[in-house]
Amino acid sequence: MLSVREALDFLLAAARPVAQTEIVATLEANGRVLAEDQASTINVPSADNTQMDGYAVRADDCASGHATLRVSQRIPAGTVGQPLEPGTAARIFTGALIPQGADAVVMQEQCEAVGDSVTIRHTPKAGDWIRRTGEDIVADSVILPAGTRLRSQELGLAASVGLARLPVRRRVRVAVFFTGDELTMPGEAPGGKLAAGAIYNSNRFTLRGLLENFGCEITDFGIVPDSFEATRETLRNAARGHDLIITSGGVSVGEEDHVKPAVEAEGRLNMWQIAVKPGKPLAFGEIRHDNGAAFFLGLPGNPVSSFITFLLFVRPFLLRLQGVSGSVEPRSYPMRADFNWPKADRRNEFLRARINAAGGLDLFPNQGSGVLTSTVWADGLIDNPPGNPIAPGDVVRFIPFAELQY
Repeated sequence: MLSVREALDFLLAAARPVAQTEIVATLEANGRVLAEDQASTINVPSADNTQMDGYAVRADDCASGHATLRVSQRIPAGTVGQPLEPGTAARIFTGALIPQGADAVVMQEQCEAVGDSVTIRHTPKAGDWIRRTGEDIVADSVILPAGTRLRSQELGLAASVGLARLPVRRRVRVAVFFTGDELTMPGEAPGGKLAAGAIYNSNRFTLRGLLENFGCEITDFGIVPDSFEATRETLRNAARGHDLIITSGGVSVGEEDHVKPAVEAEGRLNMWQIAVKPGKPLAFGEIRHDNGAAFFLGLPGNPVSSFITFLLFVRPFLLRLQGVSGSVEPRSYPMRADFNWPKADRRNEFLRARINAAGGLDLFPNQGSGVLTSTVWADGLIDNPPGNPIAPGDVVRFIPFAELQY
């Protein structure tokens, strides 16, 4: 079995970002990946301006710390003032341009206005409360490099320099299907009662939700019977027009697990079985089609295993397919364990844990691969190395779900 690190390195080395690009409105670009560097054509700020409401002055005129000056003009944001005469002040409002001749702003709380004059009860220094031209962005500088996955703050930055449209890689096209004769969709059980041995197909909802979080174009082939030929046929259909095929179930070695041999019949299997708990039977390969091949990732059928292997392996692989050039691995944080985990496993464990009021971590009591309630209760995963027992007070590596699901 491959270690988690070996498996992840193998997946990322194999990923080929989608080549096609398109131009989209900046307002519609949330979650997309930039295809080209974006540079600013302007300075931001475009000119010196004030950081707050107050009075624009010459610092030398206020050296006494108690200077009274005539207020010669009023400068709201969006207007251009006149040159400031020596011995005068300009009433100025946040964002307004600094008038020629002024070299400082004094906040209004340090001033006392009476009639058409103001007393400055402060000794300002040149540059106080002034945003300088280009202090944030210099014209012609790259503000967003190619390979950036755009969030709300990147969209705001693009808009701040007037970029109304952005070149992005097209969305990754993902086909999904779910194997198992025991699977039933919610709402489809006769009389509202599950048949003996049947289970609801929760993985369909979990995996589709995760793929939607990453902005994929999803084709859902639904539930596929436990049949070698049915699995082969669905793989062939799913390969056409898609970049990636994701399945859930049927990747183990039982007589009714047909995904692995079907992949080998329709393409090739490059990786199978990882030393991870939960989620050992994870398969990676390619399915051939007329124009090339689609990547294949087969996830375990147990719902927690499927969820965790998606977060650990599918998520970074998917980000690379989308063209993300920076790190695609989640950040982790050292935290204190407030529990006892004496039984060390030979595999890399990912334990569901929650942050408690004391700032430590509590462990969900049942870490079974079918206990889906643990994923709702928890705040994230403890990445526990192979052979590592945990005692109260030990420092562990914690990965919040917020780092994994978007």
